[in-house]
Parts: sequence; structure tokens; C-alpha cells
Amino acid sequence: MESKKYYITTPIYYPSSSFHVGHCYCTVVADAIARYKRLRGYDVFFMTGTDEHGQKIERKAKEASKTPKEYVDEIVADTKDLWQKLGISYDKYIRTTDEEHKECVKKIFKKLYDKGDIYLSSYEGKYCTPCESFFTESQLVDGKCPDCGRDVELVKEESYFFRLSKYQKRLEKLYDENPELLEPITRKNEMIENFFKKGLTDLCVSRTSVDWGIKVDFDPKHTVYVWIDALSNYISGLGYLSDNDELMKKYWPADLHLVGKEIFRFHAIIWPALLMALDLPIPKKIFGHGWLIVDGAKISKSRGNYKDPRVYINETSVDSLRYYLLSEVNFGQDGNFSEDLFIEKSNSDLANDLGNLVSRVTAMVEKYNDGIIIKSDVKESYDDNLIDAAETLTEKVELLMDQLKINEAIQKIWNVIRKANKYIDLSMPWILAKQENSERLNAVLYNLVETIRIIGIALRPFLVETPSEIFNQIGVEDDICTWDSSKKFGLLKENTKVKKGKNLFQRIEINKEKSKMEQDKKDNEVVQEVQNQYITIDDLSKVELKVGQVLEVSRVENSDKLYKLIVDIGNEKRTIVSGIVPYYKEEELLNKQIVVVTNLKPAKLRGIESQGMLLAAGDNDVVKLLVLDNNQGTLENGTNIH
Repeated sequence: MESKKYYITTPIYYPSSSFHVGHCYCTVVADAIARYKRLRGYDVFFMTGTDEHGQKIERKAKEASKTPKEYVDEIVADTKDLWQKLGISYDKYIRTTDEEHKECVKKIFKKLYDKGDIYLSSYEGKYCTPCESFFTESQLVDGKCPDCGRDVELVKEESYFFRLSKYQKRLEKLYDENPELLEPITRKNEMIENFFKKGLTDLCVSRTSVDWGIKVDFDPKHTVYVWIDALSNYISGLGYLSDNDELMKKYWPADLHLVGKEIFRFHAIIWPALLMALDLPIPKKIFGHGWLIVDGAKISKSRGNYKDPRVYINETSVDSLRYYLLSEVNFGQDGNFSEDLFIEKSNSDLANDLGNLVSRVTAMVEKYNDGIIIKSDVKESYDDNLIDAAETLTEKVELLMDQLKINEAIQKIWNVIRKANKYIDLSMPWILAKQENSERLNAVLYNLVETIRIIGIALRPFLVETPSEIFNQIGVEDDICTWDSSKKFGLLKENTKVKKGKNLFQRIEINKEKSKMEQDKKDNEVVQEVQNQYITIDDLSKVELKVGQVLEVSRVENSDKLYKLIVDIGNEKRTIVSGIVPYYKEEELLNKQIVVVTNLKPAKLRGIESQGMLLAAGDNDVVKLLVLDNNQGTLENGTNIH
């Protein structure tokens, strides 16, 4: 049976001589969606590229003493290098300087002119060169461009116009009959409020004062305006109006246009109107994502608040950067890029959660079973919790990915990763090995490796290097690394050879964090000073232990491992700082009844006075708090423990 078709695009990017993570965001998301669809069996066509014409390029090339083509050629080479380093799996990279694109645009312009949808007139208005956009006086903000805030210039020249106003009612009907066409809904509401209620005006689609661009065939003193030029790439790249339009027949209409919110109006209004004029189907969905911001401001060269993404890739890994971009932002909203948070998530989620899981499990299989997987039917009641979570994982991912809830899909994967780590704590393979309980040990190790196999498959749309490394370490073959194979637990073959490899992720240490690391050392010294004291039986009688309930939990600023807890110990509430971030999530601690040492000398950690200590057991890999079982009867907060 022929597979389903899926055509996804990003906007073709304006060539930039410098890159920041904001440039990467949309393309990384599109790549994750494309990879996901391919894994689901779709015949995917993923296109991206560069928009290389216009006055801005013309001026910058002149400043650099280069021709416009020489100028953009260098930038395109750099762009492709960045996409390669990010693992972007596009099927076509289109340039508006490609001959087939230019020929297509000329034919589109002539077709619309012959139909009467393009006509000659003159234009006088405000124009923003950096944004390549015309604005009316009412659209300006304090006389400046509403998108970038820069000065605009008065333009007066003979121009061709597209009859956009002719299509207002058809566009309104399109929106009404296709409520999911424009997303998020807030973007659609903006279009209606800011443009449709004011009435659409005809659109200037040519310039005589700009030379660098595609010439109008029948009137070569005119250059096609950039938005007719750029928007047409979505069909020119498929061979529209060419001698070979097989891709057009196969993939159009597009399933998904991903665009930034600053150019959403062009894709939501001008592009559908052009397609209507060309008698072509409308794309199925146009999604306007938000910006990445730093300290409340859009990332930009002019603000100096960015680094080239390759800096982060070189200092960490491509998967660390992809993971942050895909997991941290609610797709469709603005998201924050913070170097501190990037490091924190790389260390906690990737190194601690995922990396530690794979490292511990492969090491135990090697240590206890010489690296050989052995099946066993010996079960405990809690096994089913892990097995069910693993076996239903990719179904949950599918549901969210199909709704473009990228970060929520990743969260589902991490829920299973954390369940697997807790399963190790529950099953305690090291104890089973000491007890020579080989049948139960074999079952535990099998369940863990099989769960890791499914996790590796679920990660394939998002991470580009890590899944292969996981599969190599657990010794699985391609036939059980497919998406469909992730939906059945138990496909891992007996006698599979597991071999512990390199750590999937290294913890990140940055020079600028030297003071932070020094503070961590001081924190550890305070903790060790308390932990290493020897006591006598008389000392033990002095220790005051009380039941406490955790009322509030928050992270200590600039610390990877410290929580600040407010604990109710009956007659008062105490602030306690505890280094259990790697082992417990905030929601796992909230409202729990625990045991607290209440007469310990207060100690300052990160400037916070800690007024007690929580009782816990474990080592560097596993730490478990002493939590009271309320099923056995509730003790009041402040109850003394004897």
C-alpha cells in the first residue's frame, strides 16, 4: 500500500552573516516533525532554503564590495554547514536565485496579470528595508516599523499591484470553514482584528527602485516584490509551471507551513489569496511560532545577546542544543533561552536522567551477566507499571506530536526515563546479585534494557546522535528499532550482547561558572562536616527527630542540586536546604511527611540558613528519603520519633 504523503516547509530565511539560536528554532522543530512522520511511514518532503533578493541584500553586498550573488553564496554555504551540524534532514534546499525558481515566479506574475489580478498603478507609502515590508501610517508604531522598530522610508514609484482586496470575503470564508487552518488561535485572531476588520488593501508587488531580484518578463524595469518572490518558493520548489511538475502533483497542498509570528500575516493572508488567484488548493495548516527571547528581548545581533549555535554544539553536543530548543518552549509561544538553564537541563535531564540510566543498566548487565540478556518470567507487582508505561509511550508521543505539542511529547518520554530510574531503586539489582537470585535479576535487567530500547526509538525524532548510540550499547538490531516495534514490549531477543560504551552526555562545566562551582564546593564541605561527625550513645540520645510535612519546595538559585523546603514540624515551620534535586522532583516532595533532625546546628547554604536535616539513605547513585506511610495511620506533624 502506498504510504501517506506529507509536505512540510519552513520559511526561506533571509541570508544572515551571523546566526543565533533563534534562527535555528523553527528549522529544528520542522526537522523533528519530518523525522517523526518518516518514522510513522509517511512519504515526507521537507523543504527549507534562503530568500536572497531585495534592497537590503543589494545594499549589504555593495558595502562588502561584492556582487549580490557573491555575497549570498558565501552566506548560503555557511547556512548549509549549520543545518548539517544541527542534523537538519531537509529533502530540498531552495534558493530564490535558483533558475527554476526565477522562471516559475515570472510565469506566476504573468498568469496573474493576464487574469487581471495584477494591475499597473503607482505607490506612495512607508517601506521598511530590513523587513522588506510596506506599511500604512496606521500600522506604524511611533512612526517606525511595527516589526523591527527601525526607521521607515517614504517610497513613491510606479508599481504593479495584486488585487488582495478582491479576496477578503473568500479568505474570511476560508477561515470560518477551516478553523484549524491558522494556529495558534491567537495569531488568527490578530489577523482578523488588525487586518480584516480594517479592510484589506491591494498589495504592491513590484519595485522599480530595486535592481536585485526577478525581473517582470513583460516590463523588465520592474523587479518582483520580495513577498511574491519568496512565497512562491513553496510551489516553485515542487516544479509548478515547469516541464516536470511530478512533485507538485504528488505533494501539494502542503500539510504544514511553519513560520515565525513576525511573518505570519504574509502566510495567512497574502499566500492563500495568491493560491486562490492561481486556482490552487490551500495548505492544510499554517502555524506561527513565537520567538526565542533573552531577558525579555528578541535575540538579535544588534542587541548583542547571542552566540553562534555552533558554539553550543562544540561545547556540549548537537543533541543537547536540540533537546533544549524542543523541550523548553511551548510551541507557538515565545520561549526563553538562558545559558544557565541550558546547562542545567543538559546536566539534569540528559546527563543525570537519560545518560545515567543507560550507563547504570549496561554496567549492571556486564557485571552480573557478562553482558548477556537472559529472559525470565519471575515478576513483581511493580513490573507492570514500567512495562505498561514503556509499551504505551509512543502512542502518547503520537497523540501530542500530531497536535504539534512538541515539548509535551518529550515530557512523556522523560516520564518513562524517570520511571525506569525508580524501577532500579525498587528492584535493587545489586541486592538480587548478592542473594544469587538470578531468575529475578534476569527479569529486572531484561525489563530495563527493553525499556531503554523503546526510549531510544521514541527519541529518534528529536535527537540525532543519541538513539544510535543507545542501540549500539544495548546491542539491538534495526528490525526492532522501528517506530512500530516500540509498541510491543518483549521484542528484545535472548542472548543479546550488551556492551557499556561512552557516557551519552558529559556534565557541562563552563569557566564562567567558576564562582558557582566554588560555592558548590563550600556547600559540600558544610554537608560533609555534618555527615562525617562520629557520635557516641550519649550523643545519639541528644538527637531530636520529629515528623515534618513539606509545605513548599523551590530550587535554590544557581544550584544544580539544592532544594529549599518549608517544613511544618508542628509548633513551627522550618526552612531546610537539601541536596536532593537529582533524586526527587518538586511535586514528589510536596505534602510528604518525612523525618527531620530538628536540633541540628543551623548551617548556611547559598546564603540560606538551613534549620535541620532530612533523614535519607543511599549513595551517589540512589538516595531515598525516609517518608512516612500514611496508609498505616497518620502521625501529626511535630510528633517525636523514638
